Amino acid sequence: MSMFEGIPVDVGVIYEGERIRRQDMHVELGGPDQKTKFELVRVKGLDVVEDGKITVVGPDIKDMKEGSSHPFGIYVEVAGKGVEEELEGVIERRIHEYCNFIEGFMHLNQRYDIWLRLHKKSFGKGLNSFNLIAKVLQRLFKSELSFIEKIQITFFTDPKRVKEMYDEALKVYEARDAKARGMKDEEVETFYGCTLCQSFAPTHVCVITPQRYSNCGSISWFDGRASARVDPKGPVFEVQKGELIDSEKGEFSGVNEAAKKKTLGAVNRVWLYTGFGYPHTSCGCFEAVAFYIPEVEGFGIVHRGFKEVTVNGLPFSTLADSTAGGRQVDGFHGISIEYMRSPKFLQADGGWNRVVWMPATVKERVKDFMPKEIADKIATENEAKTVDELKAFLKAQEHPVVQTWKEIPVEVAPEMEEAAVPTIPLPTTAIAAGGFKIILKNAKIHAERLIIRREKEKR
Repeated sequence: MSMFEGIPVDVGVIYEGERIRRQDMHVELGGPDQKTKFELVRVKGLDVVEDGKITVVGPDIKDMKEGSSHPFGIYVEVAGKGVEEELEGVIERRIHEYCNFIEGFMHLNQRYDIWLRLHKKSFGKGLNSFNLIAKVLQRLFKSELSFIEKIQITFFTDPKRVKEMYDEALKVYEARDAKARGMKDEEVETFYGCTLCQSFAPTHVCVITPQRYSNCGSISWFDGRASARVDPKGPVFEVQKGELIDSEKGEFSGVNEAAKKKTLGAVNRVWLYTGFGYPHTSCGCFEAVAFYIPEVEGFGIVHRGFKEVTVNGLPFSTLADSTAGGRQVDGFHGISIEYMRSPKFLQADGGWNRVVWMPATVKERVKDFMPKEIADKIATENEAKTVDELKAFLKAQEHPVVQTWKEIPVEVAPEMEEAAVPTIPLPTTAIAAGGFKIILKNAKIHAERLIIRREKEKR
């Protein structure tokens, strides 16, 4: 008898990483169009949880209009003799993994950022109720995490109830996050790694330390420790720090070895406390992006919920595409909001003295962790919407980053005999300069004057 008997669609790891485009979706749950959405796991007593119970508060899938978007919440209550409150965040993160096992059911992100879509084909096959999804989740949880003895699941789609539970969930998240804030990376010998997102980014491995939360913002060092203890062969594992190579950048031999092993050699070095050089990789589930703004020599921060374009003219989606995929890209750094509260935040880059712009909502959430002397000098969308406005604001506020600005003298080329070059066809030309190569293919350059000089080699 199949473990998923009675489920109208296939279930398996083969469907992890499946993306569902808007034109193919039957319904959307949470996501960028909905302000209130959440997923929350709470540990309860064995006498409180009714094993196998499923509740839907609000419209079920079959009652939703095709193509519609809804506020959404998943509330999971678990019980077991060996289940502790410390495991809540770890169990909660598995919702992402197990939902993606379902054919035609996409789950992205975590906590208050969840985004789910159901494919039209899966709905057509009969996946038309949250009861069916809950049955899959319950069977997977009890099969994969044997310490769970009882589990009950409630889905919320009624807007009022979603909002009530959303507010409650935020309080729970904050309490979890605050627990690890007193610890330091120097005080432990073991970090933790997580590969839950490798179905979307095969070369990404998250390194979780006391002072560097997981990029998704849902797994702390304590969560990682608890997960590795109860499921040592699972996606969350121990990482021995090894030799400290660079304390400023946050490079450890053990972290490098773990990254190399878990990415099959694609990533060999990781610097935990910087957005340059060998920055920590990102999947796509990060809460925010730290992006370098070269015009002002500083970092901007933008979170997933920001609907406008950022100060450099790009929206979150474009910046996220430049950051995600398990790559190490200079100046693009996927982060959690909790990491912004850490003393290690962009430590090698100057920390808060290097941050110049962020949405007002993010600033409000982390302002108590900013140095008081810098808080008012960081612009939001209310003070600067363009780079020029940002420059003016930073200069007026005397932001520390202004001290790094240098006037670049403009060299006036001496008068030389003009070369008559109205048009230069370039089929394929490679120009190397300053460590960069510019390749021009089938280009035409129109110029009134062409000056070619050999630059003397600097000794």
